[in-house]
Amino acid sequence: MTPEQFLSFNAILAVALASPGAALVFALKTAMSRGRLAGILTGVGLGAMASVWTLMALLGLDQVFTLFPWAYGALKIGGGLYLLYIAWTTWKGARDALADVQASRGRALLDGALVNAANPKSVLFAAAVILVVFPQGTSWTTMGLITLNHFVVEVLFYSALATLASTPVARNGYLSAKTALDRIAAGVMGALGLRLLLDR
Repeated sequence: MTPEQFLSFNAILAVALASPGAALVFALKTAMSRGRLAGILTGVGLGAMASVWTLMALLGLDQVFTLFPWAYGALKIGGGLYLLYIAWTTWKGARDALADVQASRGRALLDGALVNAANPKSVLFAAAVILVVFPQGTSWTTMGLITLNHFVVEVLFYSALATLASTPVARNGYLSAKTALDRIAAGVMGALGLRLLLDR
């Protein structure tokens, strides 16, 4: 892995992380509603699953999806339903007081992992990036470094996001418009869930 490949991969990853999507919306909402630690733990979960998808892409899981389209379809359906579930619970709890929505922080890590597990397109994105950036025949050591690098970048990004989103200014802003913001978040996640279910 050359320095140029490393920088290219991280630049593409940074753009992908900053793009609006289920992971970003969920991480922001968690940090503002449950606090910095829960936001960071959510980021660790998101990063762990995203790096697993990258490892799967390095190992050729995208080719498995090509050979067995039903496997990709099953993951899409499961992912879409999970995002719709999150959207429904977020919408339903939009009017609840903040004290009522402070779920166990230990669950934040699992929730983060499940949100990224719910998006099998991540492995196809990772596969496309890897094909462009890295040559075929990557060694096991390099695959491990790429996967670890992906995890570290995700954790750093979501930790910074959680720190900013859990500041008193951000939390007070969230509290003052909690119902509207939660319903916007629910709408975004619901739309993404429906897109997974309906997209061919």
